[in-house]
Amino acid sequence: MAVELIFETRSKASLALSDSYIMIKRSGLHIIRNRDQLLGAFFQPIMFLVLFASVFGGAISKALPPGVSYLNFLMAGIIVQTTAFGSTTTAIAVCNDLQKGIVDRFRSLPMSNLAVLNGHVVSDLFRNGISTIVMILAGLIIGFRPHASFTDWLVIAGILILFTLAFSWLSAIVGILAKSVEGVQWLTFVLVFPLTFASTAFVPSEGMNPVLKAFAVNQPITQVVEAVRALILGTPIGSHGWLAAGWSVGILIISMPLASWLFRRKTAS
Repeated sequence: MAVELIFETRSKASLALSDSYIMIKRSGLHIIRNRDQLLGAFFQPIMFLVLFASVFGGAISKALPPGVSYLNFLMAGIIVQTTAFGSTTTAIAVCNDLQKGIVDRFRSLPMSNLAVLNGHVVSDLFRNGISTIVMILAGLIIGFRPHASFTDWLVIAGILILFTLAFSWLSAIVGILAKSVEGVQWLTFVLVFPLTFASTAFVPSEGMNPVLKAFAVNQPITQVVEAVRALILGTPIGSHGWLAAGWSVGILIISMPLASWLFRRKTAS
């Protein structure tokens, strides 16, 4: 008796989404099972928050507008710093997959290669989101008092999601190009550290020398920090909102196709 075989036909876009979902679950399980990394993602920003608020709060608060506490001023900077450094784990995960040969195994399967990148980027987005929520709760315990409305918090979430995706895809490029995981850690540090600390994340720009100030006010992290800070403090956001979105979208437009092309080239060789 002949058996009729029925093959399921699905579009390439549907298959790519399905593969990406599987890779997101895979990367998410790696994050959950790596408890050391998970604890570091939660406790490191809390340590920075307490350290900066305790050590520098008394001196820097004098340069702030009347009625603004340094803790409220600082929170936006710590949030953006956390998402920026947290996004670099995408580079480590991508490099690790390439070095260990797991991507070669995936190539033998009928799946989208780019699903690997999508999995790491999206799972790190969720991890950064949870880390940010934990840090805000910790801030509330030690005296953080935001003036943002519910709508403001939604806008803050949108700005941070866009910024995290932009830096995660940028980090993916580093992970693809790096020769080792150790090299990734150094390269991402060199990329993120100057942008974070040469910004208004921790101090106002008014006290900076002219050269540093010119750099600080014209780079993406400052725009994201100022947009988030204005929403947290309940002050006018001005042009910082569209500048923050513009920087993030611009980075995404460049980094997504470049990372995809580099990944295809790397895995095809």
